[in-house]
Amino acid sequence: MHPRAEIGVFGGTGLYEFASGLREVRMETPYGPPSDRAMVGEVEGRAVAFLPRHARDHSIPPHMINYRANLWTMKELGVERIIGPCAVGSLQAHIRPGDFVICDQFVDRTSGRRDTFYDGPIATHVSAADPYCPELRELATQCARGLGIAVHGEGTVVVIQGPRFSTRAESEWFTSMGWDVVNMTQYPECYLARELGICYASVALITDYDAGVVVENEAAVTATSIEEILRANTENAVRLTMALLRVIPHERGCACADALSVARWST
Repeated sequence: MHPRAEIGVFGGTGLYEFASGLREVRMETPYGPPSDRAMVGEVEGRAVAFLPRHARDHSIPPHMINYRANLWTMKELGVERIIGPCAVGSLQAHIRPGDFVICDQFVDRTSGRRDTFYDGPIATHVSAADPYCPELRELATQCARGLGIAVHGEGTVVVIQGPRFSTRAESEWFTSMGWDVVNMTQYPECYLARELGICYASVALITDYDAGVVVENEAAVTATSIEEILRANTENAVRLTMALLRVIPHERGCACADALSVARWST
C-alpha cells in the first residue's frame, strides 16, 4: 500500500532541499515508469508528493518526459492539487529575469507528445479554455507578494518542443503575439492534470530574456548573472511553495474536479 498525499509538487534539482526527509516511493503506471521515484511525506503539516520531472540527475529532456506516467503517479498517490514550478524565458521587456509569473493560459507549440489519457473507446473532450486552477493561482500570487517576490498574477506561456531553444524570428513572433513567457514542459503537464480532475498552478521562474527580446540599457547576460538569478529563483520557489502549503485550504473551492463531468457526449 503506497503512502498518500494531498498536494503534489513537480520540480528540478534546485528544489531537492524541499523534498529532504521524504520517503521514496517506486510507482508503476499503465503508461510506463514516471521520471523518477516519488518522494512522499509531511511538509508544513500537509501530506506532499514531490516528483522531479527531469529525473533527479536531470537526464530526461523536455520532449522525452513521460508526462502521462508522472501525472498518473500523482493521481495514484491521492494528489488533488499540483504546484508546478518551471524555468522560463521572458518574451516581454517588463517581465524581468528574477520575476515570477503565475500563468493563466498556454499556447501549445509542441509536436508528437502523448497528451491525453482518453484515446477511446469513449470520445472525451476535456475543456482547456481555462487550464490553470483559479483558486491556486490567486493563492500563489498572494503568497508571492507577501514574500516580496516580484510576481505577475497572470500570463500566457508558449510551450515549445525542445530541446532546442527558439530562433530569433520565432521569439520575435511570440513577443508580437503578446505572449509572456516561453517554456518546454508546461504542455501537456498542466492539461493532463486537468483531465484527471487535479488542480494545477504554474509558477514560472524567469531566468533570462528570450532570443528575440530587445531591452534597452539591459546589461549583457553573463554566466555569473544567470547563476545568481537561478539561485535566487530556486530560493524563492522553495519559500513560495512552503507558504502555499500553509494556506491552501483542505477543501477545494474550484471546479477543477468536475472537468470530466461535461467532457463526454450524452447518449
